[in-house]
Amino acid sequence: MRVALGLGCDRGTPVETLSRAVGEALDLAGVALSDVAAVASITLKSNELGLLDLAAQRGWSLHFYDAAELAEVKVPNPSETVRRYTGTPSVSEAAALLAAGAAPASSLLVEKHILRGDDGRHATVSVARCR
Repeated sequence: MRVALGLGCDRGTPVETLSRAVGEALDLAGVALSDVAAVASITLKSNELGLLDLAAQRGWSLHFYDAAELAEVKVPNPSETVRRYTGTPSVSEAAALLAAGAAPASSLLVEKHILRGDDGRHATVSVARCR
């Protein structure tokens, strides 16, 4: 099975926290790193070093969606807090669904896995089955 990851995080989240969150989300989904076909986030994170380092370490090409595009995606767990900071009610779920080929919300294997790392930073990972 091929999957897409949607990634969100606090500013300055280190790669170690992001990597741990991804590993936990993949375990929850019952899939392996080798099953990851696409990885995406919001354009606001296009210069986020932790995300860029994670993608480089894993050999992933990151795709970034703007807030308006993400806001059009129907997700099971919209957040007003996320909307306040990003302009969209969902980053990880919406990005995962778009990266999976505009799959329906039912394609989410992991809706919204949130990890607060030892560094105090939050990483959010959603996993969607690719079409």
